[in-house]
Amino acid sequence: MKAKILVLDDEQTIRLLLEDFLTKRDYDVVVQKDGMSALEWLEINIPDLIICDIQMPYLDGHEFLKKVRQRGYTKHTPVVMLSGSKEKSEDRVRCYREGAQDFLAKPFNPEELVELIKKNLSPIHYAIKW
Repeated sequence: MKAKILVLDDEQTIRLLLEDFLTKRDYDVVVQKDGMSALEWLEINIPDLIICDIQMPYLDGHEFLKKVRQRGYTKHTPVVMLSGSKEKSEDRVRCYREGAQDFLAKPFNPEELVELIKKNLSPIHYAIKW
């Protein structure tokens, strides 16, 4: 069964690129344009992993992540945060403290994202391959 990945980004180009790239790697990808629409989607769906942009309208990535961690059924869902701003160490630390598993700054290498996805979907099995 394909792993389901929820992608949140307000930039249509990023949503389309990630959807195409990850679908070709055999993931079931659902895209949302902001945190509010993603929370609505999460009311009746549970993804295996979430990829979330930080800077979005209506509900930014930080607030979205806090709400995801407060929900019982998504509390442990792995989240990879994406940042379009000039990332600082403090930005990464804030995301980790809020419950993100990983953090990537845009522009990012898509292959690095795939490795982060693999690591977060199967952390024990991924480590065994070393």
